[in-house]
Amino acid sequence: MDDMLKEFVVEAMDLAVNVEENLLRLERDPENKETLNAVFRAFHTIKGGAGFMSLGALVSACHLTENLFDALRTGAAPVTPLAIEAALMASGFVADQLTELNNGGAPEDLPAMPADLEAILKDAIEGKAGAPAKAAPAAAAAPAPAAAPAAAAVAAVAAAPAGAASADGLDWEGMYISVVPEGTYTRSAPAPAAAAAVSEGVAAAIAAAGGTPPAVLAEVHAEAAPAAARARPERDDKVHAAPAKEESIRIDAVKLDALLEVAGESVQAANQAAVLLERLQQFKFEGQAASLMSALTETLERASRYSSELQRATLATRMQPVGRLFQKFPRLVRELAKDLGKEVELTIEGAETEVDRVVVDSLYDPLVHMLRNALDHGVESPDVRVAAGKPSKAYISLKAWQEANSVMIVLQDDGKGMDPIALRKKAAEKGLISPSANMTDDESYQLVFLPGFSTKEVASSVSGRGVGMDVVKTAVEKNRGAIHIESALGKGTKFAIRLPIELSIVPTMLVSTSGALLALPMAVVQRVVELPEEFMEVGGAPVLKDQGRPLPVRTLAGALGYAPASERVGIVVNAPQPYILAVEAVDGTADLVIKPMTAISVEGITGTARSAEGELVLVVGLSFLMDGCRGSVRMAA
Repeated sequence: MDDMLKEFVVEAMDLAVNVEENLLRLERDPENKETLNAVFRAFHTIKGGAGFMSLGALVSACHLTENLFDALRTGAAPVTPLAIEAALMASGFVADQLTELNNGGAPEDLPAMPADLEAILKDAIEGKAGAPAKAAPAAAAAPAPAAAPAAAAVAAVAAAPAGAASADGLDWEGMYISVVPEGTYTRSAPAPAAAAAVSEGVAAAIAAAGGTPPAVLAEVHAEAAPAAARARPERDDKVHAAPAKEESIRIDAVKLDALLEVAGESVQAANQAAVLLERLQQFKFEGQAASLMSALTETLERASRYSSELQRATLATRMQPVGRLFQKFPRLVRELAKDLGKEVELTIEGAETEVDRVVVDSLYDPLVHMLRNALDHGVESPDVRVAAGKPSKAYISLKAWQEANSVMIVLQDDGKGMDPIALRKKAAEKGLISPSANMTDDESYQLVFLPGFSTKEVASSVSGRGVGMDVVKTAVEKNRGAIHIESALGKGTKFAIRLPIELSIVPTMLVSTSGALLALPMAVVQRVVELPEEFMEVGGAPVLKDQGRPLPVRTLAGALGYAPASERVGIVVNAPQPYILAVEAVDGTADLVIKPMTAISVEGITGTARSAEGELVLVVGLSFLMDGCRGSVRMAA
């Protein structure tokens, strides 16, 4: 199995396990929309990878199951026992195919989708509520009870040790052989009389079990006697060479994550100890106390140095080049372009850029969805391109590079671009925004990330279900990243993803406003400026000139919904649309160990941390800042 197929199988098997758990949960709670969407996305993702690997049966099964869950989540079909059974059958078929591949089976040898699976899926899509047909009773299996003891007896002959049992009925020699290394002990052949006794004993047991036909008994005698007479091959005394030394080992990612968390906490503890030591040194110590303080200072410096080294070494174990991810895409683009009848060339740059392992793993699905959308929606067919004065072959570029403490990943095509007017119209038709909504072009582009949004009238096996870009936005923000879209009609579209190089320890700028201590990712901080008492106004909004360019001024307290405060310090935010963020004070910088917020969700806040003084710090989200301190586009009420 090649590496790409192996990675697909591992990722798809994880998804298949989650699918089964979600289906069982859905059976208990049929109204759970979140579970419905989770199952839908899992089949959608498996189908995308299966299509890339040319696994036709998997694509067919996943596509039909997608249709079923699309009908379930839109209410076109009810969640019935038949629907759950059909989905479980599909999940089982997918798992069987993946297991076959994992065991070394060739993709071309995989069985086709069973007709009964296709039939039950179609019945479920049509909303039929009948229970699935049960298997017919096995009438032909009636003689099985009588034949079973015979089969067991034959198996016993095959498994029986060649030596005779001891007086207590146990074969001590056989048990010894089972626990010593193979080839270190040779059992002596039993006497012919013993072999005959074994054969006769088995035959008697078979006859007592149910009168097995004489032909079977004859076969047992014929098999038992030669087996007992045969001697074990001579022991191979050849000395085996020592196994090759392993240059690398596989470690559970959970253990690496735990190690990184401990390393981060040790750095945090060392920083707090340094702050406490600095406060202690303000007091006057004499004699033995002064000596102890000197020794304590030296010890803490050494502990801080070692904890920092531990942190760096741990981070290095998690860093991987994005080329490991990018190498999967040329074939995907080639095959998909061929299916769509388009000529497309993919260029890749910056494959050596390193980023956190978690980021690399989580980017696969988003980039697959973006590439599929670029091929299906973005680039035109050769005749359309020629008519527009473009080369018949379209070009898609995938680039990565490191920028400060972030990694930038840009996917760009030279297709037809996005029409913001058409996007707003389609979103209004689907009820995702109000028809009277006043939106800029940049805000219109963000509509593609809304769940259920698609510009296609009919869904295909490639796109059109309104789920792909929603997956992209979710995955990027989960990793504390941000995504921005630039597009021009007739020229193409660019998706720019900004992600932290590593996830657990983030360089930040500490600020305070309205009595709250907050941390801003340094990835977006350009510089700090002093704010005047009064501002110029453009359209009723405050504006300040910075290096000759007018930038809008926004308050952090207002963006987060805090009480108004006297904010006289400005931070120039390096966003697609730069602006100045007003805060009360800047309290320095710090590398913080970020803890994600799981119990509650607060817009604009992605996690918490502890400062060197031990105070609780709220971490402002990168995406929130990149979007100009505005949340994502909200649905119309």
